[in-house]
Amino acid sequence: MLAIRMQRKGRAHYPTYRIVVQESQRHPLSGRIVAEVGNYNPATKETTLDKEAVEKYLKNGAQPSSRVAFILKKNGVKLPKWYKESTVKKANAKHADKLRKNQPKEEAAPAEPEAGAPAEEATETPAEEVKE
Repeated sequence: MLAIRMQRKGRAHYPTYRIVVQESQRHPLSGRIVAEVGNYNPATKETTLDKEAVEKYLKNGAQPSSRVAFILKKNGVKLPKWYKESTVKKANAKHADKLRKNQPKEEAAPAEPEAGAPAEEATETPAEEVKE
């Protein structure tokens, strides 16, 4: 069975990818590919595709990986009816009840000075004149 997948190329910390057709049992880095049908550069989001070759392999049953299917759809390649899009997995918090956003909101109570703390004057009083 054939697979359409991405093969990493480029240098350290600057990857570029080839979009290749390969036997699905082989590792992407094995080097043995059936055809190279495009390139993808994630830094510039630039994609080049041979749409005719991609459609030919899709008609013959090649399975695109989820990321390649996203790139193909973005570039206007029609995916076959039998292709099922992968579902997006959402992580659940282990202790959702402890999250701050799930805590009941406390009402803002007026701040009262504590018994041991010195009291601040809330209002200013005019100074009394001292008679001599």
